[in-house]
This record gives sequence, C-alpha cells and structure tokens, in this order.
Amino acid sequence: MTGGGPLLEAADLNVWIEGSHILQGVTFTMPERGVTSLLGRNGVGKTTTVKALLGLVPRTGRVVFDGADITAEPTHAIVTRGIGYVPEERGIFSALTVAENLRIAERRPGPHRYDLIHELFPELDRRRAQPAGTLSGGQQQMLAIGRALLNDNRLLIVDEPTKGLAPRIVREVADAVARAAEEVPVLLVEQNLSLVRRVAGDAVVLDAGRVVHTGPAPALLDDADRVRELLGVARAAPAPAADTKGRSTA
Repeated sequence: MTGGGPLLEAADLNVWIEGSHILQGVTFTMPERGVTSLLGRNGVGKTTTVKALLGLVPRTGRVVFDGADITAEPTHAIVTRGIGYVPEERGIFSALTVAENLRIAERRPGPHRYDLIHELFPELDRRRAQPAGTLSGGQQQMLAIGRALLNDNRLLIVDEPTKGLAPRIVREVADAVARAAEEVPVLLVEQNLSLVRRVAGDAVVLDAGRVVHTGPAPALLDDADRVRELLGVARAAPAPAADTKGRSTA
C-alpha cells in the first residue's frame, strides 16, 4: 500500500465464545508505521481481538490488511500476506534448538532475514545450538519475536510480551520490541504502561469488548485521570532512559 492509508482496518468485529458476546463491534485502524498499542483491563477482549484479526476465532465484521479485504480468508492465507504473530504463550518448541525453532518458521519462498535477526538479537546467534526450553524468559521472547521477523512481514502482532517477566527482563524485551518496530509496524497488546510509553505512537483502548478510546499514546498516558478511568491504574511512569545503543538504562 502507498499513500499513507491505514495498514490494518478492523470494522464492527463481533465474537461470541460459548454464548458470551466477547467483542461487540470493535472498530479501529492502524497506520503503516510505528507501534500501535492495544490496551485495556484484563478480560476486556484484547487477545480475542488479535485472534479475530487473524481468523483464529469465528467472527463477524470486516478486516482489511494492506488494502485487501481478508475477512473471508483462512488464517494460513492471512499470515502469508505478511503478518507475523507472537502469541501470549510465545509458542516456542522447547525441545528444539534456537536454530531449529527459526528454521521451521521459514515461509517458502524466502527471503529469510537471518542477518536482521542476528543483528537485532545477537544472543540468539550465540545460543543457536541451545535447546529453546533452557533459555531465560526474555531470551525466549526474543526468539518468538525473531521468528516473526524471519520472514518479510508487513506487520507484527505481539501479544503481552512482558507478562510474567522480571523487571530486568522486561527492559530487555522492551528493547527487542523497540528495535523490531524500526523494521516493521507492530500491533502491541501490553499491560506495562511504561513500555507502552516508550515504544507506542498510537493507542486503542478496549473496555467490555468495545473500543472506548483511540488516539496518540503519549497524550493518553500523560492524562492521569483518563488513564485511571480507562485502565484503572495510575498514570504510567516515564519511560526508562536508553543508552547510546538504544538499550534501557533503568
């Protein structure tokens, strides 16, 4: 797509799961660059929204990606259009090595961007022969992001990359997301507002299965009353400073 139109459009997405109306007309757009963060309290439908975009759950409504209506396409066809998905549970194969995890993610035909992955995450190159299940939580998250970057994707969808990680590892993952976003637009589902403040340009907020706010992420996070109203938390702390290589120094 050219001309600065939205990369991704969701229109009136509705999802029912076991009789519950989980998504109730979710509508938003995502620009062609930067990070758009999908925010909301636990249980409001963020992960379901991601799965609806990818056709992983039955839904009604319309999804347009890169100018093409993909609503009726199966998930495998949607992915081959250039969407990389990093699920909340990461989805790595613990018994396989780092190199094997990357190799099975190769989409044919290439190109496969190993040089980019090893430039962004040199730890993965150093640990290529190590079983993925023995990596730290942060390293596993980098592997999951690396797999999504391996193919020439137009969009990365990253779901809760810092969930359950120690603060030091959160900073490593924040670095990974920020660096990945320099290469490809990212739709980021995240609860850590300090991370959102650091990397996100735009924010979409869900509540009870509906979009209740869209707009610039910095403006939202600077408004303590609005953050408390929409997310039930205090205003996000300032983003950690970064060193000259872009790494967090907090």
